[in-house]
Amino acid sequence: MADDNPDSSQRSLVGRIAQALGGEPRDRKELTDILRDAHERALLDADSLSMIDGVFQVADMQVRDVMIPRGQMVCVEADTPFADILEAVIESGHSRFPVVGESRDEIRGVLLAKDILKVVAAGTDFVLQDHLRKAALTPESKRLNVLLRDFRNNRNHMAIVIDEYGGVAGLVTIEDVLEQIVGDIDDEHDTEEDANIRENGERQYAVQALTPIEDVNEALGLEFSDEEFDTIGGLVTHAFGRVPEAGESVALEGWEFSVVAADKRRIEALAVSPAVSLD
Repeated sequence: MADDNPDSSQRSLVGRIAQALGGEPRDRKELTDILRDAHERALLDADSLSMIDGVFQVADMQVRDVMIPRGQMVCVEADTPFADILEAVIESGHSRFPVVGESRDEIRGVLLAKDILKVVAAGTDFVLQDHLRKAALTPESKRLNVLLRDFRNNRNHMAIVIDEYGGVAGLVTIEDVLEQIVGDIDDEHDTEEDANIRENGERQYAVQALTPIEDVNEALGLEFSDEEFDTIGGLVTHAFGRVPEAGESVALEGWEFSVVAADKRRIEALAVSPAVSLD
């Protein structure tokens, strides 16, 4: 019978690698030395060595080390109108969205962008409840190598991270885990300089509300003060005098800041473009 113990399989693999490279390591340091020696002898290229190092790191890391914090989650509230959901999907560029009730601790399920596309293509009415998928949950203390195995076995790509008190601490995706092994995985929605500010067209930007004001100033050539507020979301909320709803907008310094996603306590994402003059 095959040994289903992952530690046993790992030891067997390590032994085969070490034997091929000339020695049986007694600990991880000796194994690392063997692998680096193999790299120096051109038996192992730099990318392969980096990925092997990443595999070791994943075994030592926990979900809390790589998760997207609760405050940066782009969520859909269960009572959000379809037009606002569609706008949030387009602006964020994400493929999966936690659906929440009265608070982020009340996870109703997960909405997939591809399910929305089917409704749009068919021209039928959208009923959110009909498209909710069960949310996978994971404790923030789980090891990343275990989480990766769970993702593979359960065919999940995203999990809601739960803290020790049962509240939502954030979310984690399979991409977050794989990036620890292969490095950053950029897609068409990422920018080289700052993933919190994405240019969607000429002078059209998608900005995460938690982006520091200093970064927004640099990207858009603005001069907002950061003495009173640290983030652009805080500045925009102050301009409204309340927490705005998705779809509302305000003009600041010649730019229009439109709320793409928000919950009852904070703004999550903004669309920023030059304000239209009425003169």
